[in-house]
Amino acid sequence: MSIKNRFVFSLIVSLPMLIEMFLQPFGVMLPGHEWTMFLLATAVMVVSGGPFIQSAWAAFKHHHANMDTLVAIGTATAYFYSIYAMLTHQAVFFESAAFVVTFILLGQVFEDRMKHSASGAVEKLMDLQAKDATVLRDGQLVSMPLSDVVVGDIIQVKPGQKIAVDGVITEGQSTIDESMVTGESMPVTKTTGDTVIGSTMNSTGTFMFKASKVGDDTLLAQIVEMVKKAQTSHAPIQKTVDKIADIFVPAVLIIAIATFLVWYVVIGASLVSAMLFAVSVVIIACPCALGIATPTALMVGTGRSAKLGILIKNGEVLEAANTIKTVVFDKTGTITAGHPQVTDIVGDEAQVLRVAAALEASSEHPLATAILDRAKANEVAPATITNFAAIQGKGIQASVDGQSAFIGNDKLLADYTLTTEEQATMERLQQEAKTVVIVGLAGKIIGLIAIQDAPKASSAGAIAALKREGLRTVMLTGDNTRVAEAIAAQVGIDEVIADVLPGDKADHVKALQESGPVAFVGDGINDAPALTTADVGIAMGSGTDIAIESGGIVLVKNDLQDVVRALELSKHTFKRIKLNLFWAFIYNTLGIPVAAGVFFGLGLSLSPELAGLGMALSSLSVVASSLLLNRTKLTSVPAVTA
Repeated sequence: MSIKNRFVFSLIVSLPMLIEMFLQPFGVMLPGHEWTMFLLATAVMVVSGGPFIQSAWAAFKHHHANMDTLVAIGTATAYFYSIYAMLTHQAVFFESAAFVVTFILLGQVFEDRMKHSASGAVEKLMDLQAKDATVLRDGQLVSMPLSDVVVGDIIQVKPGQKIAVDGVITEGQSTIDESMVTGESMPVTKTTGDTVIGSTMNSTGTFMFKASKVGDDTLLAQIVEMVKKAQTSHAPIQKTVDKIADIFVPAVLIIAIATFLVWYVVIGASLVSAMLFAVSVVIIACPCALGIATPTALMVGTGRSAKLGILIKNGEVLEAANTIKTVVFDKTGTITAGHPQVTDIVGDEAQVLRVAAALEASSEHPLATAILDRAKANEVAPATITNFAAIQGKGIQASVDGQSAFIGNDKLLADYTLTTEEQATMERLQQEAKTVVIVGLAGKIIGLIAIQDAPKASSAGAIAALKREGLRTVMLTGDNTRVAEAIAAQVGIDEVIADVLPGDKADHVKALQESGPVAFVGDGINDAPALTTADVGIAMGSGTDIAIESGGIVLVKNDLQDVVRALELSKHTFKRIKLNLFWAFIYNTLGIPVAAGVFFGLGLSLSPELAGLGMALSSLSVVASSLLLNRTKLTSVPAVTA
């Protein structure tokens, strides 16, 4: 039977006893009085309280005590004493046993509802999955269930439809709302060759794409699995809490026995009064709030981070992120965009691009791609070429519009001469760690093109935000020192470690760990050892599968601003865990003396029923505290274009 059904049963069966309790001063009692109360309390104890007793007995057989031990002992004491009292014609307390079970179940119902709310991120993600797809089979478009789609299928997506699985666009273009997966609110324009994510929403255009990942391999399925694991994981601090609980439960039982003996033997109170004080101690001390303080905060924190496109894999990573002193970044694809871009054009831009694009049109070199991308962006059509030929070690040449044209590196200066101004410009660009390409036509140089793997727009702002938090920032790259330092200067990195071989990255991370915990941010296969070695590995979502597998945190949006948000959210979550634990301990520390009757002389005491209600409210307060994480404001990180 579910917790909710147990509570409803207990509440309905306990209500007659509650009515009698209020009406008894007026001489109104239930038919059968004590025997009726005995039957009602027995039903509550067997149906609703039975699982507490079973759990306590199972723990006892393993020489262990848990929260259910206290509930079982407290309610069973009140119940069995009442049977004895009924048979010996003394006052009974069947309602105490029934009400305590009811109130404890009420607290658990609240916990269940709030946990369900906290884990809503997973359910919402799962609900996003498309149910079917329009697939090209045997030359015909056929609608079929998602489970029948296989890798390699060509799938059609119309405006307003969900994208069925992960894949690559083969025909057409559109704008796609990826906010449910990446957290990015603005629609993203996609065209032929771009990747699409399953379950995201197509907005405007119709396109065809080739399925690359289906079923459990899709990004959404992996996100759901990561969030599930994170929400059921344990932070290291939970182990300390469990050890405390192991000591706490026996200690409470000893205090309860001592309370009974002091009131009955020393003070000379009646057996009934002494027993009620002891039972109240057992009930009020039940450390349910202590047990849920950590898991509820973890559940809310990891759920909120998932909505932001930040996947925290487990509680251990979240706790470690709270201690980070140094953040180490890979350069290419992490701080930078990962592909060269044209940054400067010297000369007549349209003419230089027209000639350069014509000469580079058949090349697959990354620098050629950068030039062609810039020409396309500027809507410059490449000229027609003939007599194409390579210039050994220098570049290429061909005839453009009947004139000799060339493009290449600075070794061409052995044959051609730059003006003084062009020479100065070239040297300045090279000092900025940019690759300079020389473009010529009709036997003379007509311009220069500077190309660089430029920093992402978010890099400088994110690194500035980390530094404001007192974190040290380091770039660890295999690139040469001049290029690395130029990029570092643009984004504000504190320290550069360049010319590092892929296999040595992990060793450098270990060296940095000597001065404090380290987070490493990377995206490539060569980053995997460093991601694993670091106290917290943060993998960019656009990186390789092995890098993502090695990282403890995955940034779906591939945005460095999310490094700041991930660390900040981790700190907020861990602070909330500690706050929850503090209030749980304070509650028990203050509640036990009151329940034991220490302040009885001042008119302050707790009946078992009120102790049960107080315990339910304490659990409720801890869960509510955890849910406040959803309202915690995160520092905004302004994008800074380097």
